[in-house]
Amino acid sequence: MNTFWRKKLSMKYNQSELKPQVQPPALNDPLTGILEQDLLKIKETFKKSNDVLFSEFNLGINEAIRAAIIYTDGLADTTIIQNSILDSLMHETSQMEGGLEGLPTEFLYRWIKKRSLTVGAMTELTDFDSLYTSVLSGNTVILFDRFVHAISVNTPGWDERGVSEPESQTVVRGPRDGFCETLRTNTALVRRRIKNAKLFCEPKQIGRLTKTDLAVMYIQGVANDKVIQEVHERLDRIDIDGILESGNIEELIQDETYTPFPTVYNTERPDVVAAALLEGRVAIMIDGTPFVLLVPALFIQSLQSAEDYYQRSDVSSLIRILRYLCFLIALLGPSIYIALTTFHQEMLPTPLLISLAAQREGVPFPAFVEALVMEVTFEILREAGIRMPRAVGQAVSIVGALVIGQASVEAGIVSAAMVIVVSITAIASFVIPAFNMAISVRMLRFVMMALAASFGLYGITLGLLALLLHLNSLRSFGIPYMAPLSPYIADDQKDAILRFPLKKLLMRPRLISPKNRTREESSSASKPKSNQ
Repeated sequence: MNTFWRKKLSMKYNQSELKPQVQPPALNDPLTGILEQDLLKIKETFKKSNDVLFSEFNLGINEAIRAAIIYTDGLADTTIIQNSILDSLMHETSQMEGGLEGLPTEFLYRWIKKRSLTVGAMTELTDFDSLYTSVLSGNTVILFDRFVHAISVNTPGWDERGVSEPESQTVVRGPRDGFCETLRTNTALVRRRIKNAKLFCEPKQIGRLTKTDLAVMYIQGVANDKVIQEVHERLDRIDIDGILESGNIEELIQDETYTPFPTVYNTERPDVVAAALLEGRVAIMIDGTPFVLLVPALFIQSLQSAEDYYQRSDVSSLIRILRYLCFLIALLGPSIYIALTTFHQEMLPTPLLISLAAQREGVPFPAFVEALVMEVTFEILREAGIRMPRAVGQAVSIVGALVIGQASVEAGIVSAAMVIVVSITAIASFVIPAFNMAISVRMLRFVMMALAASFGLYGITLGLLALLLHLNSLRSFGIPYMAPLSPYIADDQKDAILRFPLKKLLMRPRLISPKNRTREESSSASKPKSNQ
């Protein structure tokens, strides 16, 4: 038995020695120019990926030049490959007088690149790393025998979602187009609105494995050079395996990690990005997500909507005041109720106090526990409505809130006044335009409730002071988060809490665009002179 297994192992060892062992090349290895050798290494790398396709063919009248193309099925457009690459190469090289024999290698390469290929975007590749990235990005790579360079042809052909109305930031009046998951489509939507050569779009790649494409957009001469430099430095410092959504970039480049407030603004509306670029901000677009990042971000930016600039100034100012009021209600509504009913009953009118006392007569819990139960229940219903299918999500959240609220009152678990307070608080949180700011308010609401239950209005005052100190300590790419309220900038108050008429908004924000503040020379320059 030992002799038998010894012979089997010997035969297996000898057979493994006879098989050619092809080692995959290192990523930074240059192409050799020997087609057979390069193809063998590339096929060894993609040997377990059946979606990477290879096609070998010969060029010229006498088929003197051997070539091959490599592309990824599903990412590259096969129609472009057949009509603009293969057919064009075959036709042009077969029509060349005297054939391709005896011509210098460099001449053949330049002639094929300039005369034979009828596609627009082409780049030269010299190493295996760039070749792999190009193939897996939807491009088609052409290799030639005896050519140390490969040609990458832009042939994207994957399925993509069309431009549609954004769902996270809806408006009554304004553009209906929104960003999609394709980077080039998103940059084009911004280019449609800003037709200026100073609008720069600088590409980047982040992610050792995903190699996610990014684009940094800004207007040269309007954006702050220090902010642009800081954006590039923070993006270059990112060293991670993959980037799958703009939220990954936002978390890696934000100024402060331990804060509930967003210091990087995100939007899926092209008109919002265009307006931010005109103010001097920098946009970061990530391939694969419709959400674009804007920096620097300010506190007041989260309480402003794109529709503010499409309505009249008086209407926009009224709506902005309403948003600030709803921000305070969403933050302090339950906590003020808890403080008044627990510690400061003397501040309530006697009829109201008697009514609240009658409602709470059969409730076995203190006001804080009562509010906590209702708030947690509503948060569960809100999250369930988001995660469930659209057809039943809204119905479940609305019906659940009504049924649970009424049943809780009838069962004597909570009072009717508490249901009203929690409902108004939840509705007020929906008024905040920025979803991530609304989440921050929801988190801080529980902290304020705990302070109110412990110290009454004194606890709420202490919590507000700590909140103001924290907000004033925040920075967004070097810009104070509470500007122009703190530090107070008089010129920028025209577009802070109130929105003045557009003819009065002649200056860009001072801290955002310090060197090019003027939007137009004079508000009266365009007015026609009256005839005397």
